[in-house]
Amino acid sequence: MTQLLDIADLSLRVPGRGPLLNGVSLSVASGESVALVGESGSGKSLTTRAALGLFPDHASLAGSVRVGDIDTVTASEAQLRTIRRTRASMIFQDPRAGINPVRTLGDFLTETLVRWHGLSRSDAAARAVAQLEQVGLPRAASLLDQYPHQLSGGMLQRVMIAAALLDSPDLLLCDEPTTALDVTTQAGIVDLLREQQAARGMGMLFITHDLGLAASLCERVVVLRGGLVVEAGATESIFQTPREAYTRELLAATPRIEVREVATGAAGASAPVDPPLIVASGLTKRYRVTGRDDVTALFDVDFSLARGGSLGIVGESGSGKSTLARILVGLEQTDEGELVVEGVTRPDRALSGSERRTLASSTQMVFQDPYLSLDPRIAIGRSVADVVRLHAGGTRRDAESAAGALLERVGIRPDQLAARPKALSGGQRQRVALAKALAAKPKLLVLDEATSALDVSVQAQVLELIEEVREQFGLTIVFVTHDLAVVSRICAETLVMQRGEVVEYGTTTQILTDPQQEYTQRLIASRPEPLWLQAA
Repeated sequence: MTQLLDIADLSLRVPGRGPLLNGVSLSVASGESVALVGESGSGKSLTTRAALGLFPDHASLAGSVRVGDIDTVTASEAQLRTIRRTRASMIFQDPRAGINPVRTLGDFLTETLVRWHGLSRSDAAARAVAQLEQVGLPRAASLLDQYPHQLSGGMLQRVMIAAALLDSPDLLLCDEPTTALDVTTQAGIVDLLREQQAARGMGMLFITHDLGLAASLCERVVVLRGGLVVEAGATESIFQTPREAYTRELLAATPRIEVREVATGAAGASAPVDPPLIVASGLTKRYRVTGRDDVTALFDVDFSLARGGSLGIVGESGSGKSTLARILVGLEQTDEGELVVEGVTRPDRALSGSERRTLASSTQMVFQDPYLSLDPRIAIGRSVADVVRLHAGGTRRDAESAAGALLERVGIRPDQLAARPKALSGGQRQRVALAKALAAKPKLLVLDEATSALDVSVQAQVLELIEEVREQFGLTIVFVTHDLAVVSRICAETLVMQRGEVVEYGTTTQILTDPQQEYTQRLIASRPEPLWLQAA
């Protein structure tokens, strides 16, 4: 096999900080998949970006990173452009940060094909549509005229994957490429990547915090911690007989679907006593799209949720999960139906400023993308302290103390409080977003894929924190997620959605052990299976 990527003793430092990478070595051959796993801040993304010569400003480098016959540590700009255009492509973790928000998706997908590969605009558009269809996007041709904000996070991630494959790379660098995808779409993407490898002999370096996904796709695993390789080897060997304690900790924290009883009422009571906190009847939401028929995002959705209860909302991208979540927190209004929260009927109009402030004191949301809730100009400690002071009053010093304690509970160190969001990893930013929502001491907390960007050990800590907060304060939880293991861990009830409609609704135990609908059965069956079990 041809060696596509060879990283040898790579060390990286930036002024004012310790070593971010310390003697990292790994390789990827043609037709081979290598998983790079470890907690947020372990150096996974830095290692992967090194293959494209994407190093931090003022970085001090040692070692080599060879892509074919070019060492990106010493390469010229012209050589780096050659690698990026013809040899290697990267799928970034955050698609919104990698796609220009003021240009259409068609421009984003076809620019390289037209400017550097010489295709006509019509041929480039046809190739882009074919690739979008391959990654499972409906109405692919119409997407070329749309803008990034018009797509859900999962759909936009599939656009990013399609863009990376359009250049027919020898080496594909994947930084959490399926983080925002539901399990059925993830399974389809994994199958697609396997097909591309078989057809092109493509090599792949795959960053993931989902160790189950790594086992289902990659033949070898490299475990990073604090910029050091702590263990590396064949995937089955790493999973079955890990040598290092850190690897064993990661495996133990990997979420699994486990049927267990979850408290269904306020403060952990076995049955609700008070009237339901939320009653939704016939909720319907449509969006107008220029030049096309209206898009029905929700249709006739009914459910209720007790005070202190927990509801999981699951389904594929575009099923209406996030739209329903935004309606619950007042960011969207329904076209039909009635939503009653705490005995008050929500108006079918946009809320006024005072109504929004009142609602924010009782209802908070943690978004899938933390960039939507964190000001990039403000240090994270101050960002959370401002919320504490807004809702609880008191002095700034008291607010800063409370914010620091809350951030520490979600895994942010005291020495990071002065950092701005851009200085944190994706997982760390999501922990800050959770702390910011909890700072208001809400009664209802809506989480939209809030743990999808977290590594397994931090995810376990955050889920434990959410459970503690719910039981302690009688907090009501609505958890939008594509991860059925998370649902089984934290939600007493589950609502399964498809194309804006409720397919199945009941207790999580019943949904997971005896699903009645074929769609629900398919969601459960789409969980990744290790390569060695697939072979067996």
